[in-house]
Amino acid sequence: MLNEISYDREKTVAYARQWATSRNPKYYSFDGMGGDCTNFASQCVFAGCGVMNYQKDTGWYYNSPGDRTASWSGVEYLHDFLVGNHGPGPFAVETDPSGIRPGDLVQLGNGARFYHTPVVVAVEKDGIYVAAHTYDVYMKPLDRYFFSQVRYLHIAGARKWK
Repeated sequence: MLNEISYDREKTVAYARQWATSRNPKYYSFDGMGGDCTNFASQCVFAGCGVMNYQKDTGWYYNSPGDRTASWSGVEYLHDFLVGNHGPGPFAVETDPSGIRPGDLVQLGNGARFYHTPVVVAVEKDGIYVAAHTYDVYMKPLDRYFFSQVRYLHIAGARKWK
């Protein structure tokens, strides 16, 4: 039976704080292969839920660089997994800035495609602050990025098999 579990935002943010400007040796760095931002975002979300989805082509998991899903490290694939997931692992809903909380994700685009996945680490009166890899940052104001489109992904929870 599949049960819904809570998403631990504090663990997600703590992981982001610890690894935003370095690399966890448990995971391969994709810096030289198109960027590490979504890999880092997935690591952060996993820290907050502790559940992967091992469905071969449509799931969300990482065992090694050669044994992972596209959704673990690909911007569009992560979005599609999170908003469409009805199985194990995290799931999300698209929202607007008012629905964003620490531990959620933001995806930035340039009109043709979405290309970056920062992790929200703080929401203050003056804006949203993020952590990200590729160009390593922690507590960077979202409004300091240059983008023409943005989508906000609120992690609503996770599911695991009982």
